[in-house]
Amino acid sequence: MRGDWRDTIAPTLALFGSASTLLCCALPALLISLGAGAVMAGLTSAIPGIMWLSAHKDVLFVLSGLLMTLSSLLWWQQRSAPCPVDPIKAAACKRLRRINAWLLSLAWAAYLSGLFFAYLWVMLLY
Repeated sequence: MRGDWRDTIAPTLALFGSASTLLCCALPALLISLGAGAVMAGLTSAIPGIMWLSAHKDVLFVLSGLLMTLSSLLWWQQRSAPCPVDPIKAAACKRLRRINAWLLSLAWAAYLSGLFFAYLWVMLLY
């Protein structure tokens, strides 16, 4: 099947990129809003990379957004491509397309959540 990497790798990378935006921005905002500052302090000492992600959130959001846009464009191009004639491969093709749409939707939800907490939440408070 000609676009296997487009059906699996691109949305998975988009999901990981958007998950990093959640770790840098949405998770700390949620924990602090719930009064769990001590949990956040323990989390940053256990996983010091969270502080690095937070310090570089502008670059992180741009790169994640580009990666997700690329993944969405690849999905759009492949949305009506024919599946193989073999019934087993056709079923796998259809299953991968459903998984792809689910992963891409989840990635956009995570990205937009991180974007909200990183930039828009602060604007609403002031």
